[in-house]
Amino acid sequence: MEMRRHSHTWRQAERWLLQAYWLLCGYGLRASRALGWLAAAMITTIMLMVGFGLPNESPSQTATGTVPEGGGKVTFKIDKEDPSNPTGDRFTGERYQKALSVTLNSVIFRSSGQELTTAGTYIEMTYRLAEPVLLAFAGLAVRGRVKRGS
Repeated sequence: MEMRRHSHTWRQAERWLLQAYWLLCGYGLRASRALGWLAAAMITTIMLMVGFGLPNESPSQTATGTVPEGGGKVTFKIDKEDPSNPTGDRFTGERYQKALSVTLNSVIFRSSGQELTTAGTYIEMTYRLAEPVLLAFAGLAVRGRVKRGS
């Protein structure tokens, strides 16, 4: 793998892929490197969620309607405002707690159920792909180490 990574006869895309594989987990041999990248990705996700991903306040649903005279059918229209980015203090303890919950849920492909801004939705989608890959790299490295030991 190391010779292929340094070879100039391979196509550029394959060299970049091997370079990334080496950098992220040492060719599947270094679980600590993959776990380190996973921790860094989770911290980055938390910071991005706190800064841009969580709305200013949770949007509430309101129901409005009129009751016709003499009874009859009542129709309620429920509007929910789009989440908006905070304008004041973004980095609060409550926002860190929500961001941590969203991040931990994204590692295992679960939706957090938390209302997110548009930026937060894209941040969550990106890290829902990246973080489980890093977790899988760490698992493969541990598996390889256990198999070599026996």
